[in-house]
Amino acid sequence: MKRRRFSEEQIVGILRAVAQSGKGVPEACREQGIAENTYYRWRRKYGGVSVPEVRRLRELEKENARLKRLVAERDLEIDAMKELLSGNW
Repeated sequence: MKRRRFSEEQIVGILRAVAQSGKGVPEACREQGIAENTYYRWRRKYGGVSVPEVRRLRELEKENARLKRLVAERDLEIDAMKELLSGNW
């Protein structure tokens, strides 16, 4: 998995700092040490989101991944049972 340089909380803080700086986006991004493309990608994903909402989003994504794994395991078990029951004895 790719290592992330900034946490979601830091991203929200950087977006707020750039918005409140009163400078142009390129200059503010240079000061924060990020590319403009990164800023716009972050703004599209995290724009208008507060830190508690970001934490909740992360928890929901983790829960969603866990549930998807459970469903995939259950599907495998169902397929194995069907194969076992329909096998030629």
